[in-house]
Amino acid sequence: MSRYVPPADPLTPVAPRYAGDGLVDVLPSALAVLGVPGAVDRLGLAPRLAGVRRIAVLLVDGLGWYQIPVAAPHAPTLAGLAATAGRPIVTGFPSTTPTSLVTLGTGVAPGEHGVLGFRVRVPGSDRVLSHIEWGDDPDPARWQPVPTQLQRARAAGVTTTVVSRPEHGGSGLTLAANRGGDFRGAADLDALAVELLTALAAGTGPTLVSGYHPDVDRWGHVTGVDSPHWRVAVAELDALLARLVDGLPADAALLVTADHGQLNIPVEHRFDVDADPLLRAGVRLVTGEPRVRYLHVEPGAEHDVLAAWSATLGAAARVLTRDEAVATGWFGPVAPEHLARLGDVVVICRDTHAVVATRSEPPMASRLVGYHGADTAVEMTVPLLVVRG
Repeated sequence: MSRYVPPADPLTPVAPRYAGDGLVDVLPSALAVLGVPGAVDRLGLAPRLAGVRRIAVLLVDGLGWYQIPVAAPHAPTLAGLAATAGRPIVTGFPSTTPTSLVTLGTGVAPGEHGVLGFRVRVPGSDRVLSHIEWGDDPDPARWQPVPTQLQRARAAGVTTTVVSRPEHGGSGLTLAANRGGDFRGAADLDALAVELLTALAAGTGPTLVSGYHPDVDRWGHVTGVDSPHWRVAVAELDALLARLVDGLPADAALLVTADHGQLNIPVEHRFDVDADPLLRAGVRLVTGEPRVRYLHVEPGAEHDVLAAWSATLGAAARVLTRDEAVATGWFGPVAPEHLARLGDVVVICRDTHAVVATRSEPPMASRLVGYHGADTAVEMTVPLLVVRG
């Protein structure tokens, strides 16, 4: 597969890459550098990281490749690393945090690990699971049965650590993505820097540390990409990156990547499923998120739902059956036991459109400025920055 080149138009649809130049390849490539048997370096990191025995992988939530030029005036370290040590890679689909975290953590496509969206139906029920509010039901090891890359690394003798916000410790999503690593809570940027560098230096042999930082995504959602709050968030991220680069041990490397990009959605480009009887007719449950909707329909209603949504949304979205959506390859091959987590009908928004649900979802979800989840280049393209100590 040729190296990915982002399109000039950030709204161009981009297919995920699950076998080279993808987020899915980051941890397997890191494991290959650390000498884990059977790990494949599809990203070609080994020549640049020869002699490296310690690797920290930092995922910055919401830091898409197309956001870096916007952030550059407020984040000179980030801009410099992108120019000299960075390349674009492609996240999985949908381009949303839970799916991407587990894709990164397992090294497999969403169809295999089963975390197929932000909110999904629990098969056999009308229960909707929000992956970011997931505790121990369903059991993370059953809901996401694939061994993680941290488990694989630890079994090969690598010291493995996860550094994230304290409230994420023991959550279903953390266990699905990163079981196999010792958890260290970091409540703020200062603690994140300290814990990452401490964990990186602590081991005497091969070491892998996985870190997570949420603030760029948070302010992109709440106030929009390039808003004053977002600029502060990227400036604070820049200080973190500078500190990490300066503190790297001589035999260490830092890999910085992201789960998705983000784009601002105009109010006039939003459809409200809860305010339109045509969109609600025949639909039992609406899951997913505003840029990618999964519709679970009443028996016999699939044809009518397809027709109503296609007519109402028009050019603003692609409206497909589950089988058609799976056939596109967006999710990779989907395990049979995971199929029912997808809707009978799958809706992928185009350009800067979204489908909100003002009554059946938390009100804040419809009031956000920035969104992601679909397959535009701005949402799908993320950075990979590679820095040696």
